[in-house]
Amino acid sequence: MRERGPRRPGAFTLRAPAAGRSNALHAGAWWLWALGLATAASRTTNPLLLGLLVGVAGYVVAARRTDAPWARSYGAFVKLGLMVLVIRLVFSVFLGSPIPGQHVLFTLPEVPLPDWAKGVRVGGKVTAEQLVFALYDGLKLATLLICVGAANALANPARLLKSLPGALYEAGVAVVVAMTFAPNMVSDVVRLRTARRLRGRPTGGVRALLQIGLPVLEGALERSVALAASMDARGYGRTARVPPAVRHVTTALTLGGLLGVCAGTYGLLAAEGAGYGLWVLLIGLVAAMGGLRLGGLRSVRTRYRPDRWGARAWLVAGSGAAVAGLMIRAGSHDPAALHPGVLPLVVPEFPVWPALSVLVGLLPAFVAPVPATPSAPPSSSPQGT
Repeated sequence: MRERGPRRPGAFTLRAPAAGRSNALHAGAWWLWALGLATAASRTTNPLLLGLLVGVAGYVVAARRTDAPWARSYGAFVKLGLMVLVIRLVFSVFLGSPIPGQHVLFTLPEVPLPDWAKGVRVGGKVTAEQLVFALYDGLKLATLLICVGAANALANPARLLKSLPGALYEAGVAVVVAMTFAPNMVSDVVRLRTARRLRGRPTGGVRALLQIGLPVLEGALERSVALAASMDARGYGRTARVPPAVRHVTTALTLGGLLGVCAGTYGLLAAEGAGYGLWVLLIGLVAAMGGLRLGGLRSVRTRYRPDRWGARAWLVAGSGAAVAGLMIRAGSHDPAALHPGVLPLVVPEFPVWPALSVLVGLLPAFVAPVPATPSAPPSSSPQGT
């Protein structure tokens, strides 16, 4: 049988390849996928669908997360979501709820408030209806945070900032420098505290803090001077001459586009704004991208190994957009399934079509490049003779 020739570089195959520097998925694709899941979560209060969204995000993170330090942030976002849920329930118990109820669970001592605080109560009756309403609301907020955490765990922040348009490269450089210096300062603090501990000197207290802080600040200053010299040698800060008309058009497009993005996002998150929110968001994005494109004409810089937006990036971003679009469509056809009733209390049903649309978000777990696993260290056991 004739052997196949070498595969053309950049060719797309259904089987996910091993992740490398040349085929790494664009960080923006992960953010678009996560924002699509978050938009779907904002359109429903059904705990079954919200739990399914959390499961989809968690599975993709487990399948495509790397061993980088920034990839460990998913657990922190999950804990933050649980904390938000607990705080929402506690507030509902002690501060009441606008949802009236008939099934009283228990009664707390109520604090009398003055007349100017009418409508606000502390304590009183706690009903099952208000707790269920608070639970649904808290689950929605927790799911939004978990979706954002999935994007933080999957998208390399340095590569994302590297893909910023030319008009925002100053802000991107500042953020990258801050992200680079912070771990170095932490490592310096750990190294100095370990050295003091080995010498038998105290590592706590104001005096120890001053003795540790001065060398750390000195090292940070030296790195800052070295970084400034290297940036000056690379011509950082050069600008090109741009006609005034182009500057005015850039300002109008950027501001108008950002206002459109804000209005469209509000429409997507609102209960009755899905009809106009998507179109306003798309128009705002196009206008903002045009303004940033024109604004990048004044920056003279060279891109080194820019990330490419390939077929797999389109699939990942498209899966998130499909989940958001299908959930918005399902909300207009069957809103009762996406928003279970609280007055009276009903058992949430499991809508089949919205659940299937959420499962589309699992596509990145099969098409995104597989992260490289750390190689196991060689065995040091003696071999028999």
